[in-house]
Amino acid sequence: MTNLPHTRLSQALDNILRSIGEWVSWVWMLLLAVIIVNVVLRYLFSEGRVEFEEIQWHLYSVGFLLGLPFAFVTDSHIRVDVLRERFSTQLKAWIELYGLLLLFFPFVLLVMINAVPFIAYSYTTSEISEAPAGLAYRWLIKSVLLVGFVLLFIAGVSRLSRIFSYLFGWPDVKNNDAGEPDVGR
Repeated sequence: MTNLPHTRLSQALDNILRSIGEWVSWVWMLLLAVIIVNVVLRYLFSEGRVEFEEIQWHLYSVGFLLGLPFAFVTDSHIRVDVLRERFSTQLKAWIELYGLLLLFFPFVLLVMINAVPFIAYSYTTSEISEAPAGLAYRWLIKSVLLVGFVLLFIAGVSRLSRIFSYLFGWPDVKNNDAGEPDVGR
């Protein structure tokens, strides 16, 4: 919903998440380079590398998990708008409020809670890839799951701040230079 007012909290959190998202967007270029190198090695030199295959998966995971909060704060994620586009802004805000509180936050918290033992087990057992010549330190890539969902939680808090501001007038709306409420992204 692009017409929700920004709050001081949402602006600060969104700026941090946008910065992280812009940095993470370079992961896609790195992923592309690894794919090209792997294809050239495999088809021109008949030299397949398991490490490159796994690095591709890891880079994709990093790009997706750390890019998702960026998509959330910029409202560029996919929505099902068949009915939603006909709703008033206030009804959309109420639906989003209940969606965040009843679906989004419980799901994100559930993943975060379960990610901790998942990562801890991987770390304590010094888990490595089962593939021959695979990558070690598997707990590092598993940690990205937790980091991504913590950032997604922060993005949800930012969005919740904007919804509360729109529906209840709290927290205060961040004003622009003209003194008007900022109702854009």
